[in-house]
Amino acid sequence: MSVLLSDVVSGSAVGLRGRLWRLSAAELRAAAVEASAEILRLEAVRVAVVDELSMRPDDQVIASRGVGSWLAANTMLQVRDGKKIAALGAALRPFPAVAARFDCGDCSFDHAVLIVAFCESPPKGMPEEALPRCIDLLLAAASGVEATTTKVRHVIATLERVFESDEIPPAEDVDLNELRIASTLNGRVVVRGDFDALTGEMLLSALSNLTMPTPAPDGTPDARSAAKRTADGFTELIRRYLDCAKTGSDGGQRPHVNVHINARDLAEHRACAAAPSDGGEPRSDLDVGHMPWLGPLSVSQTRLLGCDCFLSTVLLDAHGAPLDARPGKRLVNAEQRVALIARDKGCAFPGCTCVPAWTDAHHIRHWANGGPTVMNNLVLLCRSHHRLMHRKAGFVGKWEIRMGVDNKPWFIPPPSIDPGQHPRPANTTFKT
Repeated sequence: MSVLLSDVVSGSAVGLRGRLWRLSAAELRAAAVEASAEILRLEAVRVAVVDELSMRPDDQVIASRGVGSWLAANTMLQVRDGKKIAALGAALRPFPAVAARFDCGDCSFDHAVLIVAFCESPPKGMPEEALPRCIDLLLAAASGVEATTTKVRHVIATLERVFESDEIPPAEDVDLNELRIASTLNGRVVVRGDFDALTGEMLLSALSNLTMPTPAPDGTPDARSAAKRTADGFTELIRRYLDCAKTGSDGGQRPHVNVHINARDLAEHRACAAAPSDGGEPRSDLDVGHMPWLGPLSVSQTRLLGCDCFLSTVLLDAHGAPLDARPGKRLVNAEQRVALIARDKGCAFPGCTCVPAWTDAHHIRHWANGGPTVMNNLVLLCRSHHRLMHRKAGFVGKWEIRMGVDNKPWFIPPPSIDPGQHPRPANTTFKT
């Protein structure tokens, strides 16, 4: 690190903006990463110090009604934030593995909060001996630069479904559903609802195509906010239902909900997260029921849906990757799209959280260059990453996609991003 770059990270921000022009783009990126790592380090230091102070409070802390309130009173933090810091320090004490990962800066504050919350209130159906393995799974999802809150929540939700108890999970309890519709003084209507995951899945699926951005007639981008597009889509959904009702039709068949589950897990699921596989290695995939929009679904609910639904058969290989044997066409058919969603679960590009409904099927080797329309030459990408793969204007370098020995896509970044060009797994491959 150059002297100037070192000053940027360790020095004051006063007057810094006037000096940053001297740094190259590579140095600016390095400074941003280094500053972020320093923030994580100092965050861990603060949690440890505050926790120690909470166990040995002096008169000032006692007078402030707790260490969290004292911290807020002596810093620019809000009281709720000071209490969250104190609470995390206390919560980490019984879980040294989580504390160690947090202290070394490989797990963010928010991710540590999620993990200890799961550890303190594990699923009622989870045996005590499974907790260390579950902690390993959660830390794997929360560690490294590719960690996202979505991944951590996905693993938590999956573990809650794997270790089902006789009680209905809150996400599937229809008795908790509420929808309040009230008129306001200015003649408008306020809608507030709280639904189970399956109802939410149906609603999001029905709204998906109706809430997509639509360019104006002159080609300019859609200026509506996401909330406005959702409101417009909901209005159109109601209008279509009423139009259908006028004709005397019952609306046709019910909305489809796609749920993916491995047959093995449908039969034997309760201890699959804690038990090793047949080869003695821990399992890397937690395959319970999975919905494209709202993620994991309990096996009992999946069985219930399986009694009254249309089923699309997807053949899977030993790695759980769908197979395909129809290469003679350019466009992906409905069966292939179902298989792609089962494999990629949305945009496969590392770090992307785009849902399946907003993705395109991309030919890894272009059709015009002889690339067949088969599973090992297809990958789901959102429109932004699809454009990137076709050399987005102004982007230096080119990402490559290769199918791994697991029959799943791997992404090779250009040298401008990773000089070593180390392959990165698809976004939905949760390494555990």
